[in-house]
Amino acid sequence: MNKHLRDQVMQLTPAERLELIGDIWDSLDERDLPPLSEDQIQEMERRLAEHRADPEGALSWEEVRAELWSRLR
Repeated sequence: MNKHLRDQVMQLTPAERLELIGDIWDSLDERDLPPLSEDQIQEMERRLAEHRADPEGALSWEEVRAELWSRLR
């Protein structure tokens, strides 16, 4: 990684770095991502089963995001 670019990024506030992380993540194509491990697949399946058992217990993405951003302010 370009050291100058890394140094610039590290000068950003935590909120700015998180926003940048989101922008970079959103720029990736599914084909750019590494495959999931067997443990990750099992965890996803466990969480999906938990959600199907109690769908009303889930929070919307908007609620989760608002909670995360509130912790940064």
